Amino acid sequence: MKPAFSVVFLTTLIGAAQGLLIALFGVELATRIGLIAASSAPPQMFFVLDAALVVVLGGLGLLASFFHIGHPERAWRAIAMWRTSWLSRECLALPVFLGCAFAYGVAHWLGSPWSLAIGALGVLASAALFVCTSMIYACLRFLQEWATPLTMVNFVLLGCASGFTFATASAAWFDPSLVPALAACACVLTLAGCASRVASLVRNAGLRPTSTVQSATGIKSAKVVQKSRGFTAGAFNLREFFHGQTPRVLRRIKWTFLIAAFLVPFVLLALGGSSSSVAVSIWLLCAACAVQYAGLVAERWFFFAEARHPQNLYYSAVS
Repeated sequence: MKPAFSVVFLTTLIGAAQGLLIALFGVELATRIGLIAASSAPPQMFFVLDAALVVVLGGLGLLASFFHIGHPERAWRAIAMWRTSWLSRECLALPVFLGCAFAYGVAHWLGSPWSLAIGALGVLASAALFVCTSMIYACLRFLQEWATPLTMVNFVLLGCASGFTFATASAAWFDPSLVPALAACACVLTLAGCASRVASLVRNAGLRPTSTVQSATGIKSAKVVQKSRGFTAGAFNLREFFHGQTPRVLRRIKWTFLIAAFLVPFVLLALGGSSSSVAVSIWLLCAACAVQYAGLVAERWFFFAEARHPQNLYYSAVS
């Protein structure tokens, strides 16, 4: 498939927003049940500003999605098929999630005792959004690379990993005492995300197309080879269903995202979480956020490029 950067940014931005809200709720819940001492409880501004960041990240993702629509003025029609379409359900779940995040920030700004309950609703909305977003791709059975439970697992783990990394960097500013615990959670999620993504890479490398040039054309000869797309000009099929990159480029991007999304952030999180200097910790953790997000953009680009659409039996070769 040809990756659309509008969707790449949509899924990575809202994933980070979802993970960040889950991290905020986890910190507040740990404070309420006594895992974090009342004297060490983070300030309200930690929750207020991070909730604002959740809304900004989600809003930017929503904005990016409009660049994928041929007629943005008709975007409201996307919700019309909510009974059968995961895309329509995502279009409904995203505003609900953003509304919960906004209400969560306002609740902390006002010191409301209902902030934990609102946060719990936000976590449920985040979970629903994860399911809707991942199922848009996992439900497409003819794209074998996506039609696996690992698609949903990867969306959840990568979103949570980036969100917890953002929360760790924020804690370095507002409450350094939270950094070791949040950094440990971010490291675990990053490792889990790496394991699940590598598992999907191994699985996809062993897939064999259910359709072949022979089955598509009805010609049984083993020597049938495509030499030309059969077009003298561009067409929708050429633009939308094939990325046009060489296997060498794909290998480079694969190793790039494995290093940038997992290895480097893990090292930076470990160093930042154990540093005795607040300034050094802030720099390391901010660097972890930037590097990991760039790596996840590359990962999501590869996720789309890796999927082999059956129509490319006809259109992937150039004469």
